Amino acid sequence: MDYLSIINKYYADNALLRTLLLKHSRQVADRCLEIVKKHQELPVDVQFLEEAAMLHDIGIFRCNAPTIYCYGTEPYLRHGPIGGELLRKEGFPCHARVAERHTGTGLPGYEPETLEEEIVCYADKFYSKSHPDRVLTVAQTAESLERFGHDGVLKFLAWAKRFE
Repeated sequence: MDYLSIINKYYADNALLRTLLLKHSRQVADRCLEIVKKHQELPVDVQFLEEAAMLHDIGIFRCNAPTIYCYGTEPYLRHGPIGGELLRKEGFPCHARVAERHTGTGLPGYEPETLEEEIVCYADKFYSKSHPDRVLTVAQTAESLERFGHDGVLKFLAWAKRFE
């Protein structure tokens, strides 16, 4: 699979967003790869993990988030399911599951289930497209998740224990 051709297909007309998406996705993918390098005992499909990390935010262009160059009409919270729809149309149902399950620590009905889904979801929490040069610590990330409920913080901290 050529994830860059998929990104180029949907982001050809918005160079600023494409650049931001590629930077963020590469940050997430690199963190995912660091995790599996550190934890070789994890039964992970490394190629799939990198592809899925690079495509996890493919749906953001359809969302309304002008501060990050997204001029669509959908609420930003829907970017995961939108990405899932796009990736299914492209013929990548497993990648689609990662896209739709990475938001927060999972949304109702879209919680990460596979190891790859969990790793992408976890790695994504350290990077913000609004502040692309900032890398959060585990403590900062846990604090930022608290506003969405303590259960999500506990899930994230369990992942941190497993993946760090």
